[in-house]
Order: sequence, then structure tokens, then C-alpha cells
Amino acid sequence: MTSAETKRVLLAAPRGYCAGVDRAVVAVEKALETYGAPVYVRKEIVHNKHVVETLRDRGAIFVNETDEVPQGARLVFSAHGVSPAVREAADARSLQTIDATCPLVTKVHKEAVRFAREDYDILLIGHVGHEEVEGTAGEAPDHVQVVNSPEEVDKVTVRDPDKVVWISQTTLSVDETMETVRRLRDRFPSLQDPPSDDICYATQNRQVAVKKIAPQCDVVITVGSANSSNSVRLVEVALEAGARASYRVDRASEIDDAWLDDANTIGVTSGASVPEVLVDNVVRYLADRGYTDVEEVTTATEDLMFSLPRELRADLKAAGQPVEHAGGRPSRGARIPLPVTPV
Repeated sequence: MTSAETKRVLLAAPRGYCAGVDRAVVAVEKALETYGAPVYVRKEIVHNKHVVETLRDRGAIFVNETDEVPQGARLVFSAHGVSPAVREAADARSLQTIDATCPLVTKVHKEAVRFAREDYDILLIGHVGHEEVEGTAGEAPDHVQVVNSPEEVDKVTVRDPDKVVWISQTTLSVDETMETVRRLRDRFPSLQDPPSDDICYATQNRQVAVKKIAPQCDVVITVGSANSSNSVRLVEVALEAGARASYRVDRASEIDDAWLDDANTIGVTSGASVPEVLVDNVVRYLADRGYTDVEEVTTATEDLMFSLPRELRADLKAAGQPVEHAGGRPSRGARIPLPVTPV
């Protein structure tokens, strides 16, 4: 191991909770406070084990489909969004729904609807099976085809090469997405861009921050769950940007001390669905192993906030409760009192 004097941590900022995740998690918290348990949630509200476990302990019940929810019960749609078919299934069971879809995902849904109405072939860059992709594709299934990676571009077929548009999942690697677009445009020179960037500000900001610290790091540790697309991308971005090694953990206890052998500088970041308490635990873990010099490297400041879902705001207002979505720092972590997890 290196000497204690040379050990340091570079802490990427922005990191952790984005505004859409914050809104979704607070929505479930407020629903439990307002209506009492149980409150049902379709899929994971956000892709983070700790958050899901904490909300489950408080009375949230996570289900895969609407037919698992009792007739007339209350159901929250996750931050990743749902297709019209899911909404119709919920209506058929008279479920009281709260739509916690991230507004930036809703924007992509609206783009899909608009381009389908204009009879475009829509190339959705994203990962098959991801909830967000399923929801977006479900808005216009006859017009959308999913492109998983640059390598799949050669397999794409369209009806009219002069009437093609691309849109994307919001949590992708910026660089890989642009490479996919470049290859698509080589095949279809008339390919149209979406009216605004689909990859969300938080995904881009976290990747830029990691690119900043990675060249100085022997090891980069990303805190985030395996099913979190943006967390997995951060691991890849760190390697591409020059880190000697890059790993993902859900919590500090998953760190292998062998990763730290001969490492002077450890970079730490977290995905957009990760509460800051989990990052704090990683920093403490590293401090116990001599990495006590911690420097935060900031590449952007985030202050975007979204109001709570309208269904919830209406009931809070009717009950005489505050409807404002309390402030804080979405780029840094949770503002609900999630318990500290021992390292």
C-alpha cells in the first residue's frame, strides 16, 4: 500500500439525486404520510436498492404490474414512466394513481407521440427492457424501434429514409449516444434530431464531473445499483476518461480492499438515484483506510426542482398541508431522513 500521506479522495460534483429522482422519492414519502400504508408502487420508484428497501420498510409495496394491485388501491408510477397501456390497465382496476414520472422523461414521451402523429419512423436509442424505454416505445409502438448501441445501426430498417427521427433514453452515455447518432446519420442523411437534448441534464453533468476527476485517479468508485443505467455508464465513462480501474458498489461494505492496493487517489461519485448518505459511508470507509484528504471537484451547480405530482398536490392542498416541494441540493443527495446504513 502507498503511504498515508499520499492518499486522497476526489469527490465528483454534481453527484447523487437529480431533481426527478428527488421528486419521485418524496412523492412516495408524502403519499405514505397522507394516505397511510400501504401505498403501491409499480416497479422500483427509482433504481436504488437502499431507497427501495427504506420505502418498503415504511409501507410501500412494490409490484411489477397493475394486476397485482387490489381494486381501487393507490398506485404510484415510477420516475421512469409508463406506457398508455399501463395507464389503461390501472384505470380498468379503478386504481388511484399518482404519476411520479420524471418531467424530462415525459418530454420524451411527448416527442414520440408528436413524431408518430406526423408518421415518422422513430429510432429510440436506449436499452431494451429498461422501464423508461418500454414506456416511451409504448406511446407509439407501430412507429418506434429501439437501437441498443452503435453496433445495431446496420440492422435498422425504415419505410422512408427521408422521414426518420431519433430520440433517446434520458440516462445514457452521452458519448455512446452521439456515436450511435453519427452512424445513423451516415445511413440516413436526412435523420432529424429531437427538438431538444433528450439525455437529461443530471446524466450529462455527472458524466462531465467523472471525466474531470478520472485522469487523476487510480481507482474510481461509483455508488449505484446494478440496474441503474446512469450509474453503470459512470463506471464506463471513468475508464474511458483515464482511470486505472473503475468499480460500482451499492454500499461501502461491497468495496474490496484489494482495489485500493497501490492506489494514491480514489475518485468517488454516485448515480442520479443515490442518496448522499451512501456516498458519506464510502468516504468514511476510505478514511478508515488512510484516505483522509478529501477534495470535492465541482464542474456544475444544479438548482433545478420539480413540483410534486399534481394528484398528490391536490390532496395535500385539500388537507390543508403545504404543497411546496421543499428545497435542498438535488445534486448532492436525499432530503428525506433516510437512515444511515452501517459500512
